[in-house]
Amino acid sequence: MLKKKLKKIKTEVYALGQHISMSAHKARRVVDQIRGRSYEETLMILELMPYRACYPILKLVYSAAANANYNMDSNESNLVISKAQVSEGTATKKLKPRARGRSFTIKRPTCHITIVVKDISLDEYLEVDFLDSLRCSKKLKSKNKYTPMAYHDMYTNGGVWDKK
Repeated sequence: MLKKKLKKIKTEVYALGQHISMSAHKARRVVDQIRGRSYEETLMILELMPYRACYPILKLVYSAAANANYNMDSNESNLVISKAQVSEGTATKKLKPRARGRSFTIKRPTCHITIVVKDISLDEYLEVDFLDSLRCSKKLKSKNKYTPMAYHDMYTNGGVWDKK
């Protein structure tokens, strides 16, 4: 009697955009609209929204779909935006000259946007034979990190110096 074991397979792929020059608040306004929607519906929403944040988010959604196609060989019609988050990045600072030789700092905020795409056609778990999983785990556990060192004597084993 063979026992079956469930093995979790990867169904999520992400795309990360860092140091995008816009405030996190403006990007969150757009990201909140696409979270949980299908890939095709997300593309339509992003193309029709009038905000400046839509273009970099659209590029990230395209990139996440391309990653899913390449890594998991999934179809674009089965993709859903499972997670979408925006975090604040570093603020670039510039100096603007003002009257009487003074300067005024201008802060340009940046943000990091993460889009996670999930393929809903793939099952989360895959049935694997229990004996096969044990064999694989034994192979991994018995991997020897240290190899015995072999000492070779150059003068006695037919090295360069034995030739006459």
